[in-house]
Amino acid sequence: MHKDISTILVSETEINDICETLGHQLNQDYKDKNPILIGLLKGCIPFMSDLAKKIELKVDMAYMSVSSYHGGISSSGDVKIKMDLDISVKDRHVLIIEDIVDTGNTIVTIVELLKHRGAKSVEIVTLLDKPEGRTKPYEPKYVGRTIPKLFVVGYGLDYNEYYRNLPYVGVLKPEVYTNKESN
Repeated sequence: MHKDISTILVSETEINDICETLGHQLNQDYKDKNPILIGLLKGCIPFMSDLAKKIELKVDMAYMSVSSYHGGISSSGDVKIKMDLDISVKDRHVLIIEDIVDTGNTIVTIVELLKHRGAKSVEIVTLLDKPEGRTKPYEPKYVGRTIPKLFVVGYGLDYNEYYRNLPYVGVLKPEVYTNKESN
């Protein structure tokens, strides 16, 4: 797998520092609010796990399986909820944990849905923000790192379900996905 990466964009050490910083900020901002951490599967797993260890608050944890990437390297724009929450968000503070905010399609749809369901507040905590990829305007409140418009994998991010288990975020070599995608 490592040979398919051209550059390490965010190292293991940097990811740990991001989790420390965001965890500290969330501890301050959500003191006495008992937020719900909602992870968007599958990419959120490593980040949510490491981030949750830095949050020293009573939190509920829940997951949704939502996708606008149906294989490949670009968003289809069609957001599908594959698995919904098993917990109510009514009158609760919600923190959506994301690996990356790219087009904004998924996140805007889920934020609107949770607000419609009565959440008191809904904010995004994302490891990576890729604003150059936006097709819908959205600015996440908690951002670990802003990155350029590159195709990245690792630490939860995938290409056709592979590379999620890399301990860092790296740029996938174009030859790995060219001629397999018409993009």
